[in-house]
Amino acid sequence: MRIGMPHMGNIFIPFKAMFQRLGVDYIMPPVNNQRTLSLGVKHSPEGLCIPFKLTLGNLIEAAELGADTLLMIGGYGICRLGYYAKVQEQILHDLGYDVEMIQLGVSERKFFGLLKMIKRLSNNAPWTKIVPAIRFGLAKSNALDRIERVVQKVRAVEQVKGTANRLLAKAVKAIDQADDYNTLNKVRMDYIDQINQINKDGQTQPLIVGITGEIYVLLEPFSNLDVESELGKLGVETRRTLFLSEWTKFSFFLNSLGLNEKARIHKAALPYLKRDVGGDGWESVGEKVLYAKEYDGLIHLAPFTCMPEIIAQNIMPATKENIPVLTILCDEQMAKPGMLTRLEAFVDLMEWKRRAQKNH
Repeated sequence: MRIGMPHMGNIFIPFKAMFQRLGVDYIMPPVNNQRTLSLGVKHSPEGLCIPFKLTLGNLIEAAELGADTLLMIGGYGICRLGYYAKVQEQILHDLGYDVEMIQLGVSERKFFGLLKMIKRLSNNAPWTKIVPAIRFGLAKSNALDRIERVVQKVRAVEQVKGTANRLLAKAVKAIDQADDYNTLNKVRMDYIDQINQINKDGQTQPLIVGITGEIYVLLEPFSNLDVESELGKLGVETRRTLFLSEWTKFSFFLNSLGLNEKARIHKAALPYLKRDVGGDGWESVGEKVLYAKEYDGLIHLAPFTCMPEIIAQNIMPATKENIPVLTILCDEQMAKPGMLTRLEAFVDLMEWKRRAQKNH
């Protein structure tokens, strides 16, 4: 069995670590690039969203490299995510790839579904081997996210733009290569220390912008044209509302124990949206309400044609929380110059608003 799965940010690193410890043959497709997108667009129904197209491109590339078993997140609910795996499997079969698609239902089986799937993929390895492998993968995910949080702060005030990003790239590689907890902890602490020591402009009070929206375009930089880095170049500190380690902890573990971390977010959205509309739409509205006092503005990332985020987009201007919101619809037609122009205008708007508030 040779296993492949799509990219979503750095999700491949914890999965790779877990599979290596279980002796599973893991095939990693190339990091998302223009060929990945072109493959996905070519073989996808036109009206489907960029998460479908990019993950399909990843799956095709994994099959090209010899993967015969492909993992794809699925689930039930209003979002079309529940159909992805079946449709993508049919497309791959039509293209002549003899692959089996295994759908991980994040909505219904949570952690116990993950355990069952890993036991099957690891040729029925003992639980004494599976649980430590999962823990090590989660430790890598947590280390990645802790470093990224520091980078988000430093990007906005670093004197030489791009320094934090270069250290982040090195940190990601070092975390990927770490093969025990001591090495992993040393890498995490070392790179956080290096990033904190970057020369900064101490006089700057950067704008703070929240980044919310659909999980895939939120976590996959290629799909959003690396919006967080571009904001950092404009002197903006970003605060993403979702990180992979947190999503994993809440989606697979706490929810399995009956603890619903989304209750606070849903409660905040209730004056404007009273039920789940699929995907992350309910959360997008609630996060605007919850964090409005902390942010100078909010960037709402949404795949083009995504119904849940279209609902959120239309509700956001109507909330009483008075912060600017810029919705960026992500698809294969989006070009970087156009996005940069919109970001620059949005930053100008937030700076004008901050000056106006000070003068009052």
